[in-house]
Amino acid sequence: MYRFFVNQDQVEDTVIHITGSDVNHIRNVLRMKQGEKILISSKETLEYTCYIERLEEEEVLAKIMYVQENGLELPSKVYLFQGLPKSDKMEFIIQKAVELGVYEIVPVAAKRSVVKLDAKKEANKRKRWQAISESAAKQSKRMIIPQVTCVKSFEEAAAYADQLDIRLIPYELAKGMEKTRELLEGIRPGQSVGIFIGPEGGFEEQEISIAMEHGILPITLGKGILRTETAGMTILSILMYLLEQ
Repeated sequence: MYRFFVNQDQVEDTVIHITGSDVNHIRNVLRMKQGEKILISSKETLEYTCYIERLEEEEVLAKIMYVQENGLELPSKVYLFQGLPKSDKMEFIIQKAVELGVYEIVPVAAKRSVVKLDAKKEANKRKRWQAISESAAKQSKRMIIPQVTCVKSFEEAAAYADQLDIRLIPYELAKGMEKTRELLEGIRPGQSVGIFIGPEGGFEEQEISIAMEHGILPITLGKGILRTETAGMTILSILMYLLEQ
C-alpha cells in the first residue's frame, strides 16, 4: 500500500483530509480509485489504514478503517550533521540517510566544503532536499518525514548539537576501535544521537577542537579512508543494527 503524510489537524474522528501535492499524485500519477486502501501517518507512532472515500479537485477524503501504533521508527532520534559535499552527492546522502532511519539532517558548511550557497541557492536546495527526504520516507515506509534544516556553520552545528545526548564525529586521526565500539554499543534506546560527517577532505583540526569543546567525541570507522557519502551510511547502518528492537 502507498503511504502518505498529513498534519494532525487533517485527522478527524473517522476521516482524514489529504491536501496539497499528494492530491495530484493520487489522482493523476497513481490513478488511484475510490475504495483503494492507503496508509497515512500523522505522527511518529500512529499509522492509519484507510480507504479512499472520495476524490475531489482539492482534496482526497480517506475513511479510517483502523489505527495502530507502529514500531517502524528507531527508538532513538539520530541527527546527521553532513558537511556539504560536491555536486549532487547531498541528494544521494539524504535519500540513503532517510532509508536508514535518520530523524533530521543538518547540512554543515565546513571549512573544506567546496560548495558555497547564497541565500537564494540555499532556499532552492533546501526545497529540493526536503522533497527527496519526503520521497525516500514514502518509499521506505517511514512514519515521519525527516526534516532538512537550514545550512549551518560548523560552530552553529556544534552548538545546535548541545541538546543531544550522544554526539560523535568520525575522524581519520582518531585511534582505538575498542573505544569506538564501546561508545556505539553504549547507546541506549531513547537517547538522541548526533553524527558529524565531514565533506571531501574531512574536517580541519580547528573544527575537531571545537567539536571536542562541545563534548562531541571523535571515533574511528577503521583503518581505511571513507568517502563522505560512504562514511555517513556506514555509521547509520551500525546504529540501525544496534538500535533495532
